[in-house]
Amino acid sequence: MKPLRVLISTLGLDQHEVGAIAVARLLRDAGMEVVYLGRFNLPPAIVKAAADEAVDVIGLSCHSWEYLYYVDELLDLLRARALDVPVVLGGSVLTAADARALEAKGVAATFGPTAAAEQIPAALRRLAAAR
Repeated sequence: MKPLRVLISTLGLDQHEVGAIAVARLLRDAGMEVVYLGRFNLPPAIVKAAADEAVDVIGLSCHSWEYLYYVDELLDLLRARALDVPVVLGGSVLTAADARALEAKGVAATFGPTAAAEQIPAALRRLAAAR
């Protein structure tokens, strides 16, 4: 069976990548292939990498509030390219209200500061299987 491919990135000027690296390792250890874009990425670069790398899920690390500015553009670009790739966001600044608003916009899942690490690989597998 082909391993799940997950793109991990941060948005805009969010320079907090420790969480992204930790999740990338968690996913790798769970048997997934991780495409790590690192910091300072904008939606066009993320969408291009998702298409080029044929990823199954896009995961964005959010430790500043830049996702509030960029998530609409990211989702619009995915739709414009007809890329059916679920987007998940995780990070210390995600509140329950943010999670509800993001999911209403089309974000597939969110993981706030109280999410258990073991929830993440299982959720990504479910999302990819539902595509």
